[in-house]
Amino acid sequence: MAFVTKARISLILLLCLVDRNGCERTGPFNPAEALAKAKNAAAGKLGPDVKTFNVLDYGAKANGKTDSSINFIRTFKAACNFRGNAMMVIPKGDFLIGPIIFQGPCFNPSSLIIQANGIVKAQADLSYFTGGADDTDWITFQSINGLILSGTGTFHGQGAKAWKYNDCAHKSHCVRLAANFKFNKVNDAIINGINSIDPKGFHIMVTVCRNFRLLNLKLQAPGDSPNTDGIHISKSTVVKIAHCVIGTGDDCVSMIHGSIDISVNKVICGPGHGFSVGSLGHYDDEADVNKIVVTNSSLTDTTNGVRIKTYKTDSPSKASSIFFTDLVMNRVKNPIIIDQEYGNRRSTKTSKVSISDVRFVNIKGTSISKVAVQFLCSKSNPCEGIQMNNIDLQYVGPPRDQQPFESNCTNAKVSYVGLQNPPPCR
Repeated sequence: MAFVTKARISLILLLCLVDRNGCERTGPFNPAEALAKAKNAAAGKLGPDVKTFNVLDYGAKANGKTDSSINFIRTFKAACNFRGNAMMVIPKGDFLIGPIIFQGPCFNPSSLIIQANGIVKAQADLSYFTGGADDTDWITFQSINGLILSGTGTFHGQGAKAWKYNDCAHKSHCVRLAANFKFNKVNDAIINGINSIDPKGFHIMVTVCRNFRLLNLKLQAPGDSPNTDGIHISKSTVVKIAHCVIGTGDDCVSMIHGSIDISVNKVICGPGHGFSVGSLGHYDDEADVNKIVVTNSSLTDTTNGVRIKTYKTDSPSKASSIFFTDLVMNRVKNPIIIDQEYGNRRSTKTSKVSISDVRFVNIKGTSISKVAVQFLCSKSNPCEGIQMNNIDLQYVGPPRDQQPFESNCTNAKVSYVGLQNPPPCR
């Protein structure tokens, strides 16, 4: 183990020794074309102009026991450096790897394809993941313009042995555990069809990315697994999530500072903590959040439904143009919530995050709590422009609870249109 830690076969590979502009993918990104290419790759229908780079040809062992980290790195390096269209292949079989970083830019004239059909497992021992910037996460893609990660493969984080070391429930500035995937400065990307199981930390992190699509994913972890967010987005623009099934121990999708133009469509969430904007106000100089749409999705047996949460700190920012529409709640504990006292309710500070133009439209289903709608907004920065349009929630919690089925609003300016169940705030 000491040798592995020191050698760190998963350290960053510097793939381009020339000017960065010489490594960029040429031509504008065409999402429909890229998705078609991903589907063709899955069906084995790519043309002869695409050269394949199979991890087995670079020494990877499909026995589930031999660490193949260096072999995956070598395969990626060869595909990324190839000056034609390229596809890295992870075939059927069981593979074991530690933390690896796939570092760009790449030389390919079109999006680099990674076709994953095998079962890839992470090293379970936390000593492989030192907690430093380079080795915090399991599989990192970095500084790549044009990426297609597709297939029916499964990426198993083997997180069960690590969850007991997660202390984020007790510390606001904790050291997070390894995400299964981290995409950092990856633009014009499609992640399609893969499965993620039991990460040590988040399933997928998307940060400082642009034009990023996550489609047809299945993300699974036990409902009590700590901080296993499904898809966690920060400082990214134009991110589209669709047709995914997410059941995990934390937010199914979380969008924090700098998330702009994010779309969540036709996602099945549960178990988990629902769809969340935030936490916001956690760090100094946070970028604003706006143009968030969560639509045509369902939540089942989740702790929360749709939520905006901010810390009571002096860090100012704005969250606006946030739309939650056409959602179905099934036995959800807190279906609709804005919480600007998240993290430390006893603090005398107030949240400096300004929340405005938030719409909840056509939301129906069942709640297991009597307070199905709760807006707990900042005294110094009241929520403005909150609209409730056709809300139809029914109480299905303990029958002996005599509390009325209701909405609670504090420091919030709310308007109502159409059916309102529970009744509007008084």
